[in-house]
Amino acid sequence: MEIIHATSRKRETYDVQLDYSPLWECALGIAAVTNSRIINTLERPAAYWEELKGTLSTNLLKHLDYVEKNNTWKALLQLLHQIESNNMNAFYSSVKLLRESDFKYICLPFIGDKFQHLRESAALGEEKAILELKSITSEHSFFPQYIEFISKTDANKLKSHLIEVMTGWYESVITPNLEQTQQILQTDYQAKNQMKGKMSPEELVQWATGGINYLPEPSVHKVLLIPQYVYRPWNIEADLEETKVFYYPVANNSLSPNDKYMPNNFLIQKHKALGDEVRLRIVKLLSENEHSLQNLTEQLNMGKTTIHHHLKILRAAKIVEMDGSKYSLKTNVLELLFKELDQYIKQ
Repeated sequence: MEIIHATSRKRETYDVQLDYSPLWECALGIAAVTNSRIINTLERPAAYWEELKGTLSTNLLKHLDYVEKNNTWKALLQLLHQIESNNMNAFYSSVKLLRESDFKYICLPFIGDKFQHLRESAALGEEKAILELKSITSEHSFFPQYIEFISKTDANKLKSHLIEVMTGWYESVITPNLEQTQQILQTDYQAKNQMKGKMSPEELVQWATGGINYLPEPSVHKVLLIPQYVYRPWNIEADLEETKVFYYPVANNSLSPNDKYMPNNFLIQKHKALGDEVRLRIVKLLSENEHSLQNLTEQLNMGKTTIHHHLKILRAAKIVEMDGSKYSLKTNVLELLFKELDQYIKQ
């Protein structure tokens, strides 16, 4: 059925906000070093993490083991969003002063507005609410066990653990490189802030995260972008009340803030991907319509292995995406690329 659009109302979108702090870097460093499943995929090699662990105190290592067992890095991030301080002493004092139920409520994950009453009840230790939250999050990798742990653990012991692991990591890892870390995070924050007025919210999120096409969701009114270095090349996604959070990897030009000629790594990757005749042909075909691998091989009269190789490069550069068996160009990817290049040239 044909539709006549008789409205001038624009599609609603979200507001993008940015923030940065060495405390985020601290909490994410704790998350990284205790995530044995992904530690070998981080930009810093496994040898770096092993060497780093060798410099840490026995007490801090004990707390890191506790983090790995119970995923308490999640509680640190939840608390940082609530406390919103760049000062470790303020974080320490604020956590200590929280009432037990408020503390547990903050530490428990947000899983949707309609489940907030369950979150409140679970924070009070109500078994029925705990079981319901665990059931709702049953497909998540660690939320059910984490919800059980937070709801039933001794609040004062958990506070002491979080304060000790946070202050221990900050003093041992963050403080020795604090000035450099601050400069890296601030440089990336400023670069993204400069582009905020030149891009739509969706484009800004896509650019900052290196390709995540995050479309507006019901009840999500804000996206918070937080630069991080320690978890490169990964983006970490989280949900808060009315807010989607992306802890995104800082661009490589932010690692050399005094070198204005250093281009963004995503910019390099995209231009390298486009610097090939076959891949440009694929991009042109996909700009007209989505295609299967079979369609592309027939259109270009090339073998499937060759086309698949080129598609893999285009997908790695976040230019092409796949939905089922069909390939397509990512939304606004070429328009965004022109803006990225303009930002680099004029910086």
